[in-house]
Amino acid sequence: MPRFFWLLILFALLPARAGDRPDVWDGAIRPEHVRPHVEFLASSELGGRSGANSAKAADYLTKQFRDCKLRPLFANGSFDQPIPTSAQEDSSDESPRIVGRNVGAWLEGSDPKLRDELIVIGTHFDHLGTRNGRIFPGADDNASGTAMMLEVARNFAVAKQRPRRSIVFVGFDLEEQLLWGSRWFVAHPPFELNRVKLFITADMIGRSLGDLPLPTIFVMGSEHAPRMKLLLDDVGSPRGLEVARLGIDLIGVRSDYGPFWNEKIPFLFFSTGQHPDYHTPRDVLEKLDFDKVARVSSLVLKLIETTANADSAPEWTDEVQPNIDEVKAIHRITDLLLEAGEKKPLTDLQRLIVTQAKNKCQQILNRGTFTADDRKWLIRISQLLLLSVF
Repeated sequence: MPRFFWLLILFALLPARAGDRPDVWDGAIRPEHVRPHVEFLASSELGGRSGANSAKAADYLTKQFRDCKLRPLFANGSFDQPIPTSAQEDSSDESPRIVGRNVGAWLEGSDPKLRDELIVIGTHFDHLGTRNGRIFPGADDNASGTAMMLEVARNFAVAKQRPRRSIVFVGFDLEEQLLWGSRWFVAHPPFELNRVKLFITADMIGRSLGDLPLPTIFVMGSEHAPRMKLLLDDVGSPRGLEVARLGIDLIGVRSDYGPFWNEKIPFLFFSTGQHPDYHTPRDVLEKLDFDKVARVSSLVLKLIETTANADSAPEWTDEVQPNIDEVKAIHRITDLLLEAGEKKPLTDLQRLIVTQAKNKCQQILNRGTFTADDRKWLIRISQLLLLSVF
């Protein structure tokens, strides 16, 4: 994920707080469930999960799937999908050089009419490895998302009632190398891609946007599947977690949803946003909010369960409508910046820019309409905030 990701994500924040809504609930996945996965994946033993150490992480995922008694996803009863170098993708070489591997399992649905339809949840487990003698643990990026995926898989595996649709669980390798693992998966799927009715991924779900005080999970992609907007509203959120939506076109391809987006498969991308320790050796276990990881995991679990059991599946649409909630997002962020005090000190010039942005947003909100010209301004002010404040 790029360094400016968390700034672009500012567009998403919705004003409703989970604690103020009637549709809150307590999560089925607890902090003590997700923490052991992160402890192992972000440990010094795995050296940042690159190369041979990425293979150790893949072995860990395979063991988890086996322990859950899930079925292997790939040919010949294998949990592994070898990934060759990009230069050898179409090579006739009988022994291409393997640079990584995806790990996958699945749970067959219970409904004879719907079991051929698939809900896929996939997260990347690789990271940046060790550089100049320093380990990049990647506790948030993306041990947190991988822990979520594994616990969602475990919950489905032990449930008394299987979902109507089939559920696929995938750990992607080589995300940090231009999404090569998920790109290979979509180019060489173990099933027909038109069977996939929803793809869900998560990348960095254990911190907060710029370390601001936000109990928020950002959910991107629902604008391309209107049914998912309704389901997100119907499902609500675990107690203590806010859900905020963002149009994916504002941030572009930043994680493993990219190849599925290209195929026009409905998708959702979950992230709590980028923080100052992104892609540094400081992305460590001790800085994660495991309550938040557990709440996000519980939300994804319930959302998949609801989608997998619904009478109809999400459908893709190319038409995306702008939303005034984007203005509310900037307004709230500027409020937080002005209130942060010593936690986020501002120069006189920065404070002037933030104050003007807040006032302009308030004018739009008071007017109650959000025009195309307003949206152009919103994009410009976000870029100015990026350059001058963050």
